[in-house]
Amino acid sequence: MTMNDPVRIDVGDLGRTAVLMGGDSAEREVSLMSGQGVLDALRALGVDAHAFDPAAQPLCDLRTQGFARAFIALHGRHGEDGTVQGALELLRIPYTGSGVMASAIAMDKVMTKRVWLAEGLPTPRWVCLGAGQRAREELQAVPDALGLPLIVKPAREGSSIGVSKVLGYSQMQDAVTLAARHDADVLCEEFIEGLELTCPVLGQGASARALPVIRIDAPEGRYDYQNKYFTDVVAYRVPSGLAPAEEEQVQRLTLAAYQALGCRGWGRADLMLRASDRRPFLIEMNTSPGMTGHSLVPMSAKAAGIDYPQLCLQLLAAATLDGAAARGGL
Repeated sequence: MTMNDPVRIDVGDLGRTAVLMGGDSAEREVSLMSGQGVLDALRALGVDAHAFDPAAQPLCDLRTQGFARAFIALHGRHGEDGTVQGALELLRIPYTGSGVMASAIAMDKVMTKRVWLAEGLPTPRWVCLGAGQRAREELQAVPDALGLPLIVKPAREGSSIGVSKVLGYSQMQDAVTLAARHDADVLCEEFIEGLELTCPVLGQGASARALPVIRIDAPEGRYDYQNKYFTDVVAYRVPSGLAPAEEEQVQRLTLAAYQALGCRGWGRADLMLRASDRRPFLIEMNTSPGMTGHSLVPMSAKAAGIDYPQLCLQLLAAATLDGAAARGGL
């Protein structure tokens, strides 16, 4: 079954469903909120859905407890990075979202950039600092290469955790130290001045489609962890207000980025639209996006005529395994 399948979904065919939520990543709190929203929506539609926290019980219990499929509402490490996906493959339990390889690549921002560049897709210039690259002269060379301001972030983390905007050479050390608390590899990225955008995708392969673009207006450009999930100071514009041709360009680019990584089920690309020339740049791909009250995929889906419960149901119905996905479904 694909995301574009017009056939009515019979919840009785979905079987006992585990909503994986919580976990042990830095995004546990957000995952619990996402998972609870999904759980409530699926139960309201009659799905035999149950909460399952991998931090509290082993994944092998999914098999012994008779779960037929899993909705992954985990974020970050051990949830979005291919590890849980690999475990579910071994347990032969179909799951929502991207498979092992796409999940692992998308979680690694440096590897994601390498794939996109190989495909000719635009992404900001960057420098990756490994664990042994913390000398003062190495840090000072980064602004020389990328210019100022620049962005410093962990190579494998989400929800803007450990991210800093560096305005001067003197801030490099603190920014790298903060990012390194979350990952041994630190990504330093060219700062793109312009509009912050995000665009979800539903489906797989040639049938995948991009949903409406959302423009994010954060106070002083601070779209950080706190403002993302725990305040109402950020404005989300959908319709985005972009010119139709620009909206279509962003959607085409997002779709190409999603397909280049081999994503399936759903995902959400974050982008910047450069003010100087209105050129879009890919920042990252999220393969297990948030499903909280502040989350962007439900917001965009609603604008496309898909309400939150139906979105959850469609995602669950599209759950599959890597081999089955390659053959076109379960």
